[in-house]
Order: sequence, then C-alpha cells, then structure tokens
Amino acid sequence: MYQTWSCLAFLHWPYEPGVLERLLPARLRPHTFDGRAWVGLTPFLLEDLRTPLAPAPPWFSRFPETNVRTYVVGPDGREGLWFFSLDAARLEPVLAARSTYALPYRWSAMTVERRGAVVRYRSRRRWPGPTPAASAVTVEVGDPLAPGELGGLDHHLTARWQLYTTLGPLLARATVEHEPWPLHRAAVRELDSDLVAAAGLPAPAGEPVVHWSPGVRTRIGGPRPLGRA
Repeated sequence: MYQTWSCLAFLHWPYEPGVLERLLPARLRPHTFDGRAWVGLTPFLLEDLRTPLAPAPPWFSRFPETNVRTYVVGPDGREGLWFFSLDAARLEPVLAARSTYALPYRWSAMTVERRGAVVRYRSRRRWPGPTPAASAVTVEVGDPLAPGELGGLDHHLTARWQLYTTLGPLLARATVEHEPWPLHRAAVRELDSDLVAAAGLPAPAGEPVVHWSPGVRTRIGGPRPLGRA
C-alpha cells in the first residue's frame, strides 16, 4: 500500500532492554543504542492512503494516527520496527490492517491541529481495549536539522525500513520504503499520554528526545513469513 505520513512528531524514551524483551516475540531482540532500548510515541496525519490498483475515497484515505513502537533486530539480522499499538481515527482501515498485517490497530477519536509552529495531537481510544487510553501532545516546531547535524541517535530513532509482525504462529516482515526523514528540532509544550503504559510498558520517565518532520511518502510491502515466531 501507499501512504503519506505528514506532520509527524517523534517522542522517545530510553528503557532497559530486558523490560521490552518480555513483550516481544522470542525471535526478536531489542535494537539498542549505547546499551539502551528506545520506545517511541509518534502522532501524525496519514494521507493519500491507496493500494497499487486504485486510490481510496477521500473519507477513507486521510486520518490521524498515533503509534507506540520500538526498534528490533530480527532472526534474519535486519533492523526494523515493532509496534505495541497503532491508534487510528478511521475504523475501516483499522479493520483492514488488523486482518491483513495483523498489526495491533485500535480505533480512536483523534485530531491533529497546526497553528504556525505549534502542533496539537489528541487521541482517545474507542475499540478495542485496553481502555481508557488517551493522549494529548503539543509540540513547537523549530528549525530544520541539516544532514550534518544529525548524529547516530537521530538516525537510530527515525531511519527504519521494515516492520515486523506476527501472522498467527509465524513471524513476518514487511518493507517500508521512503526517502530519509526531513527532521526539525522540536520542543514539547504539553504531554499527557498513557498510551505507552496501555501497551504494557512502565510509564516513561524523564523528558523525551523530540524530533518533528513535515512528512514522507511511503510504500509498504506485503508481509513475508519468516518461520515460527
């Protein structure tokens, strides 16, 4: 499928790898940076959703989404994404993604509002649980980051080209193709979210590492089984 991920905020916190391991399939391990695993809260606006065959109706193809994710290494040695939850504001895409990719999508009431440099993201989960689960994030967007200003951690938290999922007893991988993220500095002005805790993780501690991006156009391949999870 094709998607555009727009107006995306990256909020990340470090965790001990062992905390994440208990929530991952046995054949995945946390991908660490300087000995720490990372969990991200990423609210954004999904646009231009379509398949290779035809565009989707406008009411279907544009909606807010918020993901709770981490970074893993698979049995094939490839680095990728693991999603603990994906809240989205359209029920039909939620049902489609749950049935085809077996990703843990949830249907939520959501908004994304931008006024100048300030972006507000709101989410309240409807179905399925655990509920209640809600998120209120406001960020102030700063200057663009030049490629030479990006360090190893910046790339670790944003440059991911595949995702892992489970299809019943099988572990599977799908490619995620897009150009490198155009990143901006950003600062959190409001943060009241329990989506990370709702995913079964300890609540984040301390201030997050924050990035923001105007977005990228993506192509997501179909899931390919890798054997038993």
